[in-house]
Amino acid sequence: MTDKHDRRVPKGGRGSSLSGPQWSEGEHSEPERNGGPDNEASSGSRGSLPDPEVPEQAKRRKFTAAYKARILEEVEGCTAPGAVGALLRREGLYSSHLSKWRQQCRAGGMDALRDDKRGRKRTKDPLAEENERLRKQNARLMRRLEQAETIIDIQKKVSTMLGIPLNNIENGEHE
Repeated sequence: MTDKHDRRVPKGGRGSSLSGPQWSEGEHSEPERNGGPDNEASSGSRGSLPDPEVPEQAKRRKFTAAYKARILEEVEGCTAPGAVGALLRREGLYSSHLSKWRQQCRAGGMDALRDDKRGRKRTKDPLAEENERLRKQNARLMRRLEQAETIIDIQKKVSTMLGIPLNNIENGEHE
């Protein structure tokens, strides 16, 4: 029985007058894609196919400085047309990698190729950091000075209330 939404045309049905392919119930022009039977050409070895599963989180590739230097040396040795492209395909790299690595190498040699630290790179000037640290220290010392002056003022008021003369102590004279 054929459903009105069924796209297959049974033999002898409404598509029988056309000269195109005709299907009976259950026949398809393509193999099933949901793990069903494959055609004979590709049914050789299933183990050689790459895993189609995509990981949840992509992993960022990291290249060592030695690897970068080796690739740059290999690229410099490529003289045949298309050799650099073949090298990039073999290693799974892009031309932007090469241009960035060359720029780093010109800037500082092997040490510039090294990218050991993760995360954002330092953008502050060391003098600006020193300046900020000194400002914080100055503000902390100012607060302590205000506290000390307040304590001294309170001590002066208490001494005047009790009648203890502070003139001798302020001048550095002791009785």
